[in-house]
Amino acid sequence: MRDRSIAVVGGSIAGCAFARAAARGGADRVVVLERSPGRLEDRGVGLCVHDDRYAELVRAGHLDDGIRRHRITTRHWVTREGRDGGADPRGRRLWAQAMPFHSYHWGVLWQALRERTPDTVAFRLDATVTGVGGDDEHAWVAGPDGERERHDLVIGADGYRSVVREAVCPEASPDYAGYVCWRGSFGSELLEELPGGPALWPENEVITVCYRGGQVVLYRIPGLTPGSTQVNWVFYAPTPHWLPLDGPTSIPAGTLTPARLDELAQLAERHLPAYWAGVIGLTPRERTFLQPIYDLATPRRTAGRLLLAGDAATVVRPHNTSGAVKAVQDACAFEDAWRAADGWTGLLSTYDRERGAAGQELVEIGRRLGQAQVTAAPDWATMDEAAMTAWWRHQLAGTGGFGGHALGQPPKHRQNASAAQTLTP
Repeated sequence: MRDRSIAVVGGSIAGCAFARAAARGGADRVVVLERSPGRLEDRGVGLCVHDDRYAELVRAGHLDDGIRRHRITTRHWVTREGRDGGADPRGRRLWAQAMPFHSYHWGVLWQALRERTPDTVAFRLDATVTGVGGDDEHAWVAGPDGERERHDLVIGADGYRSVVREAVCPEASPDYAGYVCWRGSFGSELLEELPGGPALWPENEVITVCYRGGQVVLYRIPGLTPGSTQVNWVFYAPTPHWLPLDGPTSIPAGTLTPARLDELAQLAERHLPAYWAGVIGLTPRERTFLQPIYDLATPRRTAGRLLLAGDAATVVRPHNTSGAVKAVQDACAFEDAWRAADGWTGLLSTYDRERGAAGQELVEIGRRLGQAQVTAAPDWATMDEAAMTAWWRHQLAGTGGFGGHALGQPPKHRQNASAAQTLTP
């Protein structure tokens, strides 16, 4: 399979990882087709990676210590509900949970993966793909003019609105979870404006604020400038009455009206302890957006010479903090299958079998966590550390654990391995 041509549709994290894997596998020509006309560093959302998953991806050659990240050690679950919950500006602590993760700025991680892509990979910006197709011998991509460009393999790393997925399994469509997340980020120096300042929130802590109908997760991430940090938050909430549910499309940053932002402020004031409501209130309009929660598991990942990667193949609810790990693990599995296979058929069938099972399990875990923490959450006023420990153990029973599965771990072994991972994610 050397001296072959591969097109990667989509140039974000999954696209960069697959381009690198294909080049290292021996493809003679790799071209990445990114529809955005510019670079992607300004995508300011945060993401987290479990320490064990990070170590695996370092060994696989996809991550390294030169990529800026922020260390996390503890997750504090808090609530305003119950005795004295509203008096403490941080809320009533339910549980201090070990959290062996570190966080990334999406743009910083993307930039690092882009820089680590071999020079032989060609990136085409402002390259809109309107259709793909092929058979068992070749694949093609088409642009707005309809002209087809032929390749030996086309990889769809084009996200939840994937054009490639439409060709591989047109019957698959994202399912709405029944709630949304408001999201935002800003420079952590703004915390000085709050009563108590940043001293009330140690930098190694993830905060999860629980309320009836939703939760808020807050943590720090590296800033775009070396040495700086940002606050990143995700606010799960009921669906606003005005939100059109015609697909998993977000309301972009900077486009929310003053009335919509006031709705967010009222949610925070009504449900959150004072300090965390203040954190939400510091977020500028241009860094605040809204995203309906969907998930998707495709029945297959390959068809002919087409292959799905990352969110094009599997959309997982954010509760499991496994989205970026999943995408890079897909690339690792693809590269391993490439090196072991003696032809395209073996490569594609191995990848489909291994990552299809992993993706389905991640979707199921995300649904379970979303139900337990949002749509069918316990009465937080009655919860304490013992109750939280038992509740968490129940959520992850029989799964591969929190933060994504171990790379290459067969599904049949995951139940046996999960018991040791349920309390220390």
